[in-house]
Amino acid sequence: MLTRERLSDILSRMSALRILVVGDLFLDRYLEIERSLAEISLETGLEAHQVTEVRASPGAGGNVVANVRALGPQVGVVSIIGDDGEGYLLRRCLEELHVDMAGLVVASDRFTPTYTKPMMHEPDGRVHELSRLDICNRTPTPARWELRAIEAFRDVAADADGVLVADQVTGDELGVMTTGLREAVIENARVASDRPYLVDSRMRLGRYRHLMLKPNVAEALRALGRAAEGAVSLEEAGAAGVELARRGGRTVFLTVGERGVLVCDGERAQRVPAVPVRGEIDVVGAGDTTIAAIGAALCAGATSLEAAEIGNLAASVTIQCIGTTGTAPPEQIMKAWEQRSR
Repeated sequence: MLTRERLSDILSRMSALRILVVGDLFLDRYLEIERSLAEISLETGLEAHQVTEVRASPGAGGNVVANVRALGPQVGVVSIIGDDGEGYLLRRCLEELHVDMAGLVVASDRFTPTYTKPMMHEPDGRVHELSRLDICNRTPTPARWELRAIEAFRDVAADADGVLVADQVTGDELGVMTTGLREAVIENARVASDRPYLVDSRMRLGRYRHLMLKPNVAEALRALGRAAEGAVSLEEAGAAGVELARRGGRTVFLTVGERGVLVCDGERAQRVPAVPVRGEIDVVGAGDTTIAAIGAALCAGATSLEAAEIGNLAASVTIQCIGTTGTAPPEQIMKAWEQRSR
């Protein structure tokens, strides 16, 4: 278990780092709606929701970016977004975080993937999310934009202390992590084996070689061609993580919810327990926090077990951010360590 001094030392090194995030950047757009102000449309007779505030933040890989920046490192991105209003808002969000966007490809014929989340404020004080509105690309990424992204990655990867891959889009070839860009990242990771390369991929985890992986249980089993049927024991999850690590040749950080993280090499799985949290929690975005914290910790010289512990500490902070994706700056991670150690 990390001592206070060791944790402080690792966190203090992060501000000197430069980390590259490659993959799908989304825009999360929140519409705050007041039920008490609702009107009935004269034209349709339907209820007209009244929006009192609009918030925007980077989502998917963008949330990974925000979490890395909160820890202190400089961040560069390689991604493809649309030349649209949502893309403008996303670039504004990234500018506010002082993100290097030299590797950002703006495509005239692509959407900026966007999750619009209507948040209803009821008269009794309750806040709940209504049906989400999603903007996604439904056609394969054109070859010219794929080639631009590959060139951008090759231009900026050498300056990074580590690379985090956010492969978020479900459909093959519809997002940023096309076959071509994935193979470019894999080749770079094979050559630059002294630097951490860490992947979060919902559907294509098994296609990444020479990179460390950060799956949950369902993603790990899917990568092995299996389905999660009912509750999965720690032994079963650990065996899956070990097999993935053996196949890919790199460490696997397998998240197992409230049970913590299994750090798996090709021989064994070691569990790093989660940090207990009291009260209401919201796990949306917790995986982004975890990969950001593990990746930054590895780049700062942490061991795999230390990095997993820091990932758990960071996640314990952001799951207490209700109704939004949060970040875990170093002072909040230290506070979480102190509360756990009491």
